[in-house]
Amino acid sequence: MNEVIDGLPEEGAGNGVLPAPLVQRPGPAAKVLIRGAELLDPAAGIAGARDILIEDGTVSRLADPGSLDAGDGVEVIEAEGLHVFPAFFDPHVHFRTPGQEYKEDLETGTRSAAAGGYAGVIAMANTSPPVSSPEQIEALRDRASHVASIPVGFTATVTRDMKGTELTEMAELREAGAVGFTDDGLPIASARILRRALQYQAMTGGRIALHEEDPELSGKGVMNEGIVSSELGLRGVPSISESTMIGRDAAIAGYEGGAIQIQHLSAIESIEQIRRAKLDGVDITCEVTPHHLCLTDEAVRDLDASKHKMNPPLRTESDRQALIEALIDGTIDCIATDHAPHAVHEKEVPYEAANMGVTGLETAFSSIYTELVLPGRITLELLVEKLGCGGIPFGIEPFTLAEGSRANLCLVDLEAEWVVGEDGYESRSVNSWCAGETLRGRILVTLADGQVAFRLRSFSLGVA
Repeated sequence: MNEVIDGLPEEGAGNGVLPAPLVQRPGPAAKVLIRGAELLDPAAGIAGARDILIEDGTVSRLADPGSLDAGDGVEVIEAEGLHVFPAFFDPHVHFRTPGQEYKEDLETGTRSAAAGGYAGVIAMANTSPPVSSPEQIEALRDRASHVASIPVGFTATVTRDMKGTELTEMAELREAGAVGFTDDGLPIASARILRRALQYQAMTGGRIALHEEDPELSGKGVMNEGIVSSELGLRGVPSISESTMIGRDAAIAGYEGGAIQIQHLSAIESIEQIRRAKLDGVDITCEVTPHHLCLTDEAVRDLDASKHKMNPPLRTESDRQALIEALIDGTIDCIATDHAPHAVHEKEVPYEAANMGVTGLETAFSSIYTELVLPGRITLELLVEKLGCGGIPFGIEPFTLAEGSRANLCLVDLEAEWVVGEDGYESRSVNSWCAGETLRGRILVTLADGQVAFRLRSFSLGVA
């Protein structure tokens, strides 16, 4: 670390034993036998048709199809033709607690995640009020321990109340259970403040996740700056608003030896900055959303803010293809939904006035499977891997199907077709970016930390 700036904690602060990073409500341990499913665990090298037996919430045995018998009280799924994957992990969701529970809360948000095959998520801190104190982290963790269907971790803000001028007590927040830090929703405009935060991080740990946007360049833009914005007469946001901030923040992180996560990449120039930083040895990780992988600014022509207004905005086809290539070559570390629920009255207004953000937890797998895997653009293995490794930047290892592991898995019907929203949502909000679309691939069951967290209503389990 270079020159120390005033305002850092004393050396040794934050070195106590940290709480478990994720919190979930207690529940009965699963006893399930899944017979004959196609297992796919890229990290563990598990592939092919197997029986998988879960006892007391743990994967106890993998065996040839049809070779395992269920004991008393074991739920049985005859799963020939179905697939089992390690459950997914989302490092970037908004559950709107505290303060805006009319959009989402911990109960509905974690139910939505479970319905999408997730067994772990990290909630952002830009709530109302923002999560800036240890007491708030403790209150959120306590609430999750009573209502969360799946394990959830919580971030705290980098700056107090996200005002960008004063750092939070990062050491105390870590000791209270914060898994990381972010002012997501707003960039850290001050390079000096970010540098101080990275110096602080060296003592406390916990990666800093960054919403990259230069407010001077973004201005009052509401969509990507380009041909479509010109034709629609809407103010645009240039892609360099994102990429120039990534370049600045990567340089500061490299100088200080800090660890940063770049959120929701959207542009070619941003990918180039990430590649350069990684080559230079910066501890930088990054994520991409399903909607940026599947849509372009052409979608905005319908002026449907509920589906197509988000920040960063949808970019061009060239940007989309570059994001896909960066996912394939490993430049992009994981897929994150940036699940951002809003109420109907906040979306069904003129495009310029609508809130930014879309939901995505319940459709992440199916949307990318439909748009990218089925056409052969990416492999199923890559999709499962990238949906599952979002916890790595925050020190949480991907889930696995290996014997002896805690049961974190999802059962999927790759042949199922379904219309998004036709049967409603587990989320409290309906602003899905693919509402009304027909998708392939449906999550049937999710196990999270050894508990059955989700069953599709039309799919039931049998008991031996």
